[in-house]
Amino acid sequence: MLTGNLVRVKTAKNGRICPLYLSRESAQWLGVAESLLLIFRDGVGMTRGEIEAEIHELVGEGLATLAHRGLAKVLEDRAEFEVVADVPPETVREKVFTRAAEQRKRNRAATPRLPFNRAAILDAVAEELGIASDVVTASLFADLKDENRMLKFDDLSAERLLDRYNVALAQAVLLRSVLVTAEVRDQHPARYRQLFRQLKFHRLLYRVQGSMEHGYTFQIDGPLSLFSATNKYGLQMALWLPALLHCHDFRLDAELRWGPKREPRSFHLEARDGLISHTQDTGVYTPAELNAFVERFRQVAPGWELTEATDIIPLGRDGVWVPDYRFIQRATGRDVFVEVVGFWKRSSLERLLRLLPLYGPERFVLAITDRLKVDDGALENLPGHVLRFREIPNATELAAMLDELVRTDTR
Repeated sequence: MLTGNLVRVKTAKNGRICPLYLSRESAQWLGVAESLLLIFRDGVGMTRGEIEAEIHELVGEGLATLAHRGLAKVLEDRAEFEVVADVPPETVREKVFTRAAEQRKRNRAATPRLPFNRAAILDAVAEELGIASDVVTASLFADLKDENRMLKFDDLSAERLLDRYNVALAQAVLLRSVLVTAEVRDQHPARYRQLFRQLKFHRLLYRVQGSMEHGYTFQIDGPLSLFSATNKYGLQMALWLPALLHCHDFRLDAELRWGPKREPRSFHLEARDGLISHTQDTGVYTPAELNAFVERFRQVAPGWELTEATDIIPLGRDGVWVPDYRFIQRATGRDVFVEVVGFWKRSSLERLLRLLPLYGPERFVLAITDRLKVDDGALENLPGHVLRFREIPNATELAAMLDELVRTDTR
């Protein structure tokens, strides 16, 4: 992800923010990309500081180098760095600093004052730890960022680096969004379901209108529209963009708050802009904690069959609902649809709980986390069937709620 100081855009007269994308057909930028790739390919075993020095020698400083440093940031995100030291640096520092303080105290008390002997301190600590003096020196500040060493690098081609940079630039712009509207048309049903699943995987707050036949319009709350969880939510929104880029017909418009004064601006992106997703088109993902929940539920509630729901349920003129799971009671064949809600606003939950009894399935449950709220609204006194949880839904509690729903069947 690009940091704010690396974002290259221009502002049109109509207030639209236009990212300065790099052409994957440009011989100049392909050459720059290849030169930076060589630094990282040869950088395994080098410190971060040494790699940054080589980048600086190649590209220099100033506004003219923003794209170069942005490309380098993309590559840095693909590298794995780690503290490499034979002895924990904090242990070495404690012993070195303690001995140094003791020596300075003795030197001040001596007549005449004795000079400070750094080498003697390092030798004494080396002897105490059973290592060489140069190892003590190397370990002393090995946990500083510049001293971290690259363990491995996830290589890619120069063309793919330019593609990834362009997507990162668009993602960085979306971090300043208040509202994002995405229109998607003429996709296969599996593609629509993938978009919904990705929205849910990233736990975004959204509303949707449309149908499989005519396409869908998604309205997604932007990070700057929220009271809390802004940074984490913004990252999740940026991570959804690559899924949208797999669509061959889409249009995205975002309302932004730009610059230190957060002035109103806009951003537009569509399929013909040519951004290429860097993620594999693999379909459906599930958060790890939900996988743990599914496994636990099957252990504690063998009387229920759990399937991943792919239904897109229309809610009249007010959009659609895409539950996560369909639970089927083996004895009766009755089912209950369940959605696990991540980030939430009370107003959005109230709207959903109002519409589901009117247009939704006969039986449903919303499992709502207390951890990822983005406004100050409490969940007290919400109507309908709601299961509260913090990290992972409680499988036993949910099973009891499902049993009760089927038993009473009040509708």
